[in-house]
Amino acid sequence: MARVNHADFATVQVREGMAHLSFDLGSGNTSVSVPRIINDAHWHKRSILTVDGRYSKHTVSPKKADILDVVGMLYVGGLPLNYTTKRIGPVLNTHTHGHTHNRSVDMENPVSSYRVGSCFANPQPGSYFDGTGYAKAVATYRVGNDMSVDLEFRTSSSSGVLLAISSQKMDGVGIELNNGRLLFHADNGVGRVSAAHQPDEEAGLCDGQWHSVTAHKLKHRLELIVDGKKSEAASPDARSASADTNDPVYVGGYPEGLKQFGLTISTSFKGCMRNVKLTKAGKVLEVQLNKALDLKGVQPLTCPTV
Repeated sequence: MARVNHADFATVQVREGMAHLSFDLGSGNTSVSVPRIINDAHWHKRSILTVDGRYSKHTVSPKKADILDVVGMLYVGGLPLNYTTKRIGPVLNTHTHGHTHNRSVDMENPVSSYRVGSCFANPQPGSYFDGTGYAKAVATYRVGNDMSVDLEFRTSSSSGVLLAISSQKMDGVGIELNNGRLLFHADNGVGRVSAAHQPDEEAGLCDGQWHSVTAHKLKHRLELIVDGKKSEAASPDARSASADTNDPVYVGGYPEGLKQFGLTISTSFKGCMRNVKLTKAGKVLEVQLNKALDLKGVQPLTCPTV
């Protein structure tokens, strides 16, 4: 929190794993830290400046100033992208990967929020999709003749978009879960061709367990490998080999109004995904959803346990 000109400010940050307090009441800034590592994924309590009620440090403002004159805006977990820190000093731009709670601050109803999700009990690595949106993961990607997609997912829903790359004219590729079947589509401009995986079990791919998917586009041919089982398909027109895209990569869904020639559904995915990779000409692009260009209904880096 800070005054408009930052003559007064107060900030609590985690630096190098320890809690740091800095403030200025108008007569000079001061800072103090507690030499106790707290980035251990456990809950910690902080006051000025006490950690877990046992480890504390005290400091006194210069000239015995005792009024913190700030505007009525409190930021928790990070700062807006266009926020100028001025005298506060170097604030870490990597927003807090963790959770906070406080009885006196209504964290459930903030004035505004940006990429703030829910707390999950016993979370595991991955990204959570709540079934309402998508992640715009890469600005532009050319599919061309050959490319591969690798990902892992788990869900209890029978349908949902997993990944899509499409031009707005006629070419594209996509992976979707459609009524329990896993489908890999490609359109090189002469019509969609699809490789399909039909699971054996009754619950199949909607059992809440992790499933692996590898999809290869090899010119006019498709190979789909789901949990080690391969399915294949090929276009009758072998002369059309390239999906000419220079378009975004969408994961878990896509914005309303966009054409997707590599999909047959528009249902957003609900569940968790991890280890999403695109491979072309031997170069692997690891899709990091915490760095996505746009997120809607997606909580990166954490998944609830089953």
